Amino acid sequence: MVMEPLTLRDCCLLTDGAGAVVMTRADRARDQPRPPVFFLGGGSAAHARAVSEMPSITTTAAVESGARAYAMAGMGPGDMDVLQLYDAFTINVILFLEDLGFCKKGEGGAFVAGGRLGPDGDLPVNTNGGGLSCVHPGMYGVFALIEATRQLRGEAGARQVAGAATALCHGNGGTLSHQATAILGTADTV
Repeated sequence: MVMEPLTLRDCCLLTDGAGAVVMTRADRARDQPRPPVFFLGGGSAAHARAVSEMPSITTTAAVESGARAYAMAGMGPGDMDVLQLYDAFTINVILFLEDLGFCKKGEGGAFVAGGRLGPDGDLPVNTNGGGLSCVHPGMYGVFALIEATRQLRGEAGARQVAGAATALCHGNGGTLSHQATAILGTADTV
């Protein structure tokens, strides 16, 4: 037990790591040697400065950041092929699935049961293992973007989600109080 109800395996191990994302205009990206991935929509929101100031511990600002990203992209939860969610703790995935509209509030536990989030499931989530199983150097967000890019380019190897054309990446900061959502897609989605 670390802090009820979280056990040691519900919490990420901080590791070393680094990553980068190179962005350019769409017309320049199309001329590069590897297939481009396009930013379709994004949003951010904050409810408070710290988790202790949040109006509700079970609802995050992802409700707002997700709505903004969906509106900009002209898409919704049902349009996403793969999700990359911040997961320093197992509870984060359930909170964000609910707040981003993939299931109703309070139904996240049942929603994730039965392998639904696995690479071959209905809704593949954190296909690289996420912060809990891949890498978490303190700021995991860039790794969500990198994995989404690999998935959309078809470069994810054994963990590749067949036909992935859209990806939702979601980051968390400020001790659960600040949220950012980005929706990425292949050239077919632009």
